[in-house]
Amino acid sequence: MDSADSPTKTQSSEDENYSLLCQAHEQFNNTEYDRCLELLQQLDTKGESSGPILRHNRAVVNFYKSGCTQHAALLQELEELATDVKAPQGMGEAGAGLSLKQGASAATVARYNKAVIYYHRHMYGTALEKLAPLVTRLEALEKSMSALVATLQLQLLLATNQLNRAEAFLDYLQYTLNLVDKAPSSNPDEVVPATATTAAATPSTVVATQGSDATVARVTGDSSGSLQLLQLLTHVLNRKPVVITEDGTPHYAALKAQQYYIMKDFQMAAKQLMRINNECTQAGTVTPQLSTCIANNMGVIHLRVRHYAIAAKFFQNALNFDKHLAANLRESTLQTMSSAHSCEILYNLGIAMLHLRRPKEAFQCLLVPVKQFHSNPRLWLRMAEACIMEHEANLAEDERQSLAGAATPPSSTSYAPQSAGVPEPTLEFAALCLRSALTLTLHHKASFHLVYSPEETPEQRDPTQQSWRQLQDNNFCNPSKPISLESLENMLAAIYAAHSFVSLRLGDHITALEMAEQLLRGERLSDAHKLLGHMYAGEALMLMDKAAEARDHLDPTFVSSLDAFDLETRDWQLKSLDAAQNVVRYNLAVAMTLQNDYQQAKTFLSTLTHSIVSIKARALRRYIDLKLGAPNANAVTAGSLS
Repeated sequence: MDSADSPTKTQSSEDENYSLLCQAHEQFNNTEYDRCLELLQQLDTKGESSGPILRHNRAVVNFYKSGCTQHAALLQELEELATDVKAPQGMGEAGAGLSLKQGASAATVARYNKAVIYYHRHMYGTALEKLAPLVTRLEALEKSMSALVATLQLQLLLATNQLNRAEAFLDYLQYTLNLVDKAPSSNPDEVVPATATTAAATPSTVVATQGSDATVARVTGDSSGSLQLLQLLTHVLNRKPVVITEDGTPHYAALKAQQYYIMKDFQMAAKQLMRINNECTQAGTVTPQLSTCIANNMGVIHLRVRHYAIAAKFFQNALNFDKHLAANLRESTLQTMSSAHSCEILYNLGIAMLHLRRPKEAFQCLLVPVKQFHSNPRLWLRMAEACIMEHEANLAEDERQSLAGAATPPSSTSYAPQSAGVPEPTLEFAALCLRSALTLTLHHKASFHLVYSPEETPEQRDPTQQSWRQLQDNNFCNPSKPISLESLENMLAAIYAAHSFVSLRLGDHITALEMAEQLLRGERLSDAHKLLGHMYAGEALMLMDKAAEARDHLDPTFVSSLDAFDLETRDWQLKSLDAAQNVVRYNLAVAMTLQNDYQQAKTFLSTLTHSIVSIKARALRRYIDLKLGAPNANAVTAGSLS
């Protein structure tokens, strides 16, 4: 949070007023807020002309006096100040009065502080909007104020996963404004200066952090350390080779762990996090923020290597640590508020629960982040997958009870379209989630931005104010990182497949066929999705009494051209080409039966040997025998089922 700088004596300033300003500033830095307010009141009663400056500083001092908890009152005062202050023509937000080294007025600092508050309240879009006028005239600001604005802007770009734009903005700061030095490269042929080890307040975007410079940095502080840490983080997230020299603080050590993770050295990343935890425990500097970040990041590592149960345990531990931070956010400090990440942790836990096939728990976890990240199509898809998994688990349980001869018959599944809007793990809600996911994905695909070549150097990209603003990031899956075009195509294929399946279950055969046909038209279609597309299209056509058209999708010859590895590595029942071939042949036999081609259907049924279709194949064979009037059909079938 920014406050008045050490005041500079201007021509119109009287010695007495200047002395009072110096005293007020000194008392503020010494946390003597009552005395500071008294001095500011003396200036006000003496008719000091810098009214907006005094009003702003009183609001900031009162905020710190409250323990940095009354941020709502401060925000309201800053909004009123911005409304009352008239900016001179040609100076944007600049107003009159004593300023930070005569470069940033009360309106400028107030706007910066508003952006800080929104940043810590996780309202990143609003913070970027508030900060935009200051970033536009960054070159005109006094250097210390310019560094503060640049630091916050870079934090916001990273927090919103605008990684390409953050890198271009960093080039602008380095080559145009000279606010940062060149980062140490891992290229052995390049001579670079040693990495500085300035211990500065840490941006909240770095893993295992303990706060943010925006809350604690005053004008007397040095923002170069924060900018340097953000510079390294930006390069790491953009997979740039950079040397990270640890300085004994958890901030650089955590950044090193993140670099290991991004380079897929998961074992070293986990060791680095455990080292941070052990060293901080021995030093007695462990905080709930640090424990939350370490537990969450350990969970992410285990999730990446498919240790789903261990990952879920770490995420649950992270939530327990985070409860101490989020217990009473309305009365928490801004720093504590920015350190609470329950939504992101619940998102991770929900994914882990999906992999563990615990759909109810996964659905409940995902319900929380969807309220904040409602424009994330991947999140809507995951919620739909939880609904589908829960529905299929219920069907399997009913089938087991039926085969076991349970005393009570299995409950029939009822589909009630009127309950589609109720957030419960049902197929109706799954259909609603998939419609949202499809709409969002198609919208983002239409505006998908291709990034520049990675071989292009910063000098070739013309690092100017206009160039970094023109860059776009495909960051529509927040809080996840930006996705590639290939990932977007895979997600769209998964949405089409799930939408077709759910529509079949709900009896909406027209939509099921439409989604299956859209799936088959997809680019970069995997063999698994190609198989599902033909299967769902064939089933939809059969249910629409179009068995002849369904047979075109159920030609067994196309299965032989599929990649067995693509089937074997997926988490589903078709683990081999033989299983896929049997399923397709069985469905083709069903289509033939609907066309009364019983002999050909029996021929296909006789080739089915896989256990995945054995029970249904015997039942269909019995039905065909009955239709053909085969003697002892019932007895033979009964014997085969026993």
